[in-house]
Amino acid sequence: MKNKILIPLVVVGILAAFFSFKYSRGGGQTSEEKRKMVIEVVMKVINGGHYSPKPLDDTFSTRVYHKMLHNFDFDKLYFTQADHAKLAQYEFKIDDQLKSNSIEFFDTLDAIYIRRAAAAEKYYPEILGIAFNFEDHEVLQLNPEKEQYAADEAGLKNRWRQYLKYRTLIKYVDLKDEQAKLKSKIDTGHYVKMTVPKENGGVVYVNKDKADTIKTQIKTDAELEVQARADIKKSYDRYFTRVHKWKDDDRFTLYVDAITETEDPHTQYFPPDDKKDFDVSMSGSFVGIGAKLSPENDKVTVSSIIVGSPSWKQGELKAGDEITKVAQGEGKPVDIAGYELNDVIKLIRGPKGSEVRLTVKRTDGSTKVIPIMRGVIEIEETFAKSAIIKSKEGPVGYISLPEFYADFNHTSGRTCSADVAIEVKKLKEAGVTGIILDLRNNGGGSLGDVVDMAGLFVGRGPVVQVKNNNSSPSVLRSQPSDSALYSGPLAIMVNENSASASEILAAAMQDYKRAVIVGAMTYGKGTVQKMVDLDGMVDPMTRLQMANDTSGAQGSSMGSLKLTMEKFYRVNGGSTQLKGVTPDITIPDIYDGYDDEELGERHNKSALAWDEIPAANYKSTNSVGNVRQLATLSESRIVSNPTFKLIQENSEIMKKKKDDNRVSLNEVEFRKEQEELNATSKKLEEIQKKAIVLEMANAPADLKRINADSSAITKNRDWLKFLSKDIYISETVNIINDLPKGTMKVSLGTGMR
Repeated sequence: MKNKILIPLVVVGILAAFFSFKYSRGGGQTSEEKRKMVIEVVMKVINGGHYSPKPLDDTFSTRVYHKMLHNFDFDKLYFTQADHAKLAQYEFKIDDQLKSNSIEFFDTLDAIYIRRAAAAEKYYPEILGIAFNFEDHEVLQLNPEKEQYAADEAGLKNRWRQYLKYRTLIKYVDLKDEQAKLKSKIDTGHYVKMTVPKENGGVVYVNKDKADTIKTQIKTDAELEVQARADIKKSYDRYFTRVHKWKDDDRFTLYVDAITETEDPHTQYFPPDDKKDFDVSMSGSFVGIGAKLSPENDKVTVSSIIVGSPSWKQGELKAGDEITKVAQGEGKPVDIAGYELNDVIKLIRGPKGSEVRLTVKRTDGSTKVIPIMRGVIEIEETFAKSAIIKSKEGPVGYISLPEFYADFNHTSGRTCSADVAIEVKKLKEAGVTGIILDLRNNGGGSLGDVVDMAGLFVGRGPVVQVKNNNSSPSVLRSQPSDSALYSGPLAIMVNENSASASEILAAAMQDYKRAVIVGAMTYGKGTVQKMVDLDGMVDPMTRLQMANDTSGAQGSSMGSLKLTMEKFYRVNGGSTQLKGVTPDITIPDIYDGYDDEELGERHNKSALAWDEIPAANYKSTNSVGNVRQLATLSESRIVSNPTFKLIQENSEIMKKKKDDNRVSLNEVEFRKEQEELNATSKKLEEIQKKAIVLEMANAPADLKRINADSSAITKNRDWLKFLSKDIYISETVNIINDLPKGTMKVSLGTGMR
């Protein structure tokens, strides 16, 4: 995951003063020259500005080497032992190549990958053209770390055969199960057979009680196996279409990222287009038409229209429409047949106030050209929103904050601190007895907004300390206009995916004893990144030449670097780096059985170290009383709750599965394995059916906005229903109620998220 905390920065002036790069020759660049220049600029920016640049030595080299093998052949489906031996000669030489500005390792690996990908493209149609025998007792190891590279091309082809057989077996079992359910409905008389003309399908089954019809044929196992292989082939047809569109520059970006992420997990290279996508993710808004698109059978269709967007206001584009052509105003339409979804999105997006014309094919077969003026689209799922939970102790406010968003490009753009303040005011007006702030799965965002948000709950005071590699720490303080906006009972929910800005806020509230922190140990990302425009690191003449460059070598821009330049520290002096924030009250986490390397920074070899500095001058609010007593009360509820018991059981199963990740390619044995793995999930489903759910409602201030549109009503209803079954929210409500009175008033629900 790319957890983030960011301070906006277009050009780091102090770095630009040191570096001035020029073209090696007067004319346009070749791709190789452009790439070497990118590497040179990236390395010098890192060495001059990174918080703790690593030495370019054999340790650095071997980490880049293994990252590249992981990036290009994670499943060991492409490289043979001979390929690996050829690449292995570079394992301890990449550092020397970086010093001499050579990209020989990348060029060698890239050439091998291209050749092996072309061979694999020939393997899969041949393999999927022959029936699989699912009675053989064959086993596939899904953990590539426990497998050697294939000895030769024949071994590589056999590995593809096993992997494709596994994918086909999954599909085959699903098809058989679906048909078994249909047969059961037919056998019990719910559906009756009707014969229709052959050109219309030959056979349909009609439900006697409902107005629905199934147009199908009962197939033999052999026919289902054929269908399964055909479906998997279509999937790989699409996969290799994407491989063909994976450009040389895209693969080179992976190499630059392997280098930057060896410095630390969050220093990252952004080509120009990726930087635009990052800005969208940070701001929660973009310029477009407001239609959500999805790929369906190699077509691009409209899945939904965003309420309030230009498409919604224009009124002609509908869900289910297939987009066939895209034109820029009166320009020539572009036929998008065969285009990737991201490429279609790039065509549709454009400057605010400009026109895009979509040629669409309706579900009835008709076609229409629809002109739409582009405008600012807000991604509602990104923004803070609130609800009210009804409990016997009184109403409890709930605020969901998916990320710490801020629009750095527009002074009037939305910020999460301002939005949370609005939600807090709504909940206060509704008379809530406590507030829950949900930061689960919140990967971070704007540092300034963390500081402002903390002020809503503690008033004026230090929130976080920030330090670069050669200066004393600076203390960032909240500056509210008056005292805290809200001083009542407060709980903050976190999990292993709560990172960066989420950890700053949780840590500050814990140090101030202002809130009780509930959930699992957080991610452990305690670093600050700033965006460096690499074009700003070259001299003006070079920038002019780049702007006029028509070679197509990575476009006319070198892109940007998200650079780790600072670390942040709690007000008590400790870092959240590696160790994260330990909750006051721990609840069994659904992620406990997953790979720690994906969910925690503390297991990443390139992560910066934990340390501490002197504490800031702050005064505890002492709003939270006896935390040990709160934890004891919570634990007594958790140990007696069957859902939490099953979550813990599932974690143990996941841990065992990581140690032994073999899967049988025999249908009978495969089904048995799946039944064992699904047993806990089935138990959870049964308990959920009997669960007492939370009673959720909207704040009165939101009702007018929600009820103004049928789509908004549906989305809101689904969201409240989803929250009502969340067992973690249920227990946090109990903890909120324990804060003032120490008694349980809410029945534990058993839903999960």
